[in-house]
Amino acid sequence: MATLLLDKNQKKYERIINVLAIVIPVAVAAILGIRQKVELGAWTKVLPHVIGVINSLTALFLILGYYFIKKNNRNAHRQMMMSAFVLGAVFLVCYILYHISNESTPFGGTGSTLRFTYYFLLISHIVLSIGVVWFVLRAVYFGITNQLPQHRKAVKYAFPIWLYVSISGVIVYLMISPYYV
Repeated sequence: MATLLLDKNQKKYERIINVLAIVIPVAVAAILGIRQKVELGAWTKVLPHVIGVINSLTALFLILGYYFIKKNNRNAHRQMMMSAFVLGAVFLVCYILYHISNESTPFGGTGSTLRFTYYFLLISHIVLSIGVVWFVLRAVYFGITNQLPQHRKAVKYAFPIWLYVSISGVIVYLMISPYYV
C-alpha cells in the first residue's frame, strides 16, 4: 500500500515538474513579448547589476555544492544547492521586472569576433536556460525526497548546464554592461 501511494505521489510530482518546465519558459516569453512597458520606477535600472550578482553567486553555490558532495558533506551540499535554487527564483523575478519595465539594451560592441562571441553566449545561454528548468526541478525533487539514484541521473545533466547558464549569464552581463543607460 505504501509503495502504491509513493508511486501515485511520484507521478503527481513528475507531472507538476513537466508542466512547470513548459509553463515557466512560455510565461516568461509571453511576458517579454509584451511591447508596452510598465513604469515601475528608476530602481529597476539597477536590476541588470543585481542579476549579474545573482548569476555569480549561483555559479559559486553550484561549485561549492559540487565540492561538498565530493567531500561527502551532504548537509553543506544541500544548503548550497537550495541556495542556488532560491537564487534562481529571485533571478527570474528580477529578470521579469527589468524586462517588463525597460527596453532591451542593444549590444554596442564592434568587431565580428566580439559580436559573434556575445551572440553565441547569449543565444546558448537563453536556449540552455529554458532546457535546464526540467532537469533542475527533477534534481531538486529527487534530492528533497532522498531518491538518490534518480537525483544523480538528473544532476548529470542539470549541474553542467546550470553552471554554464550561470557563468555565461555573468559573461553576457559583463559584455553588455557598458551599454546600459
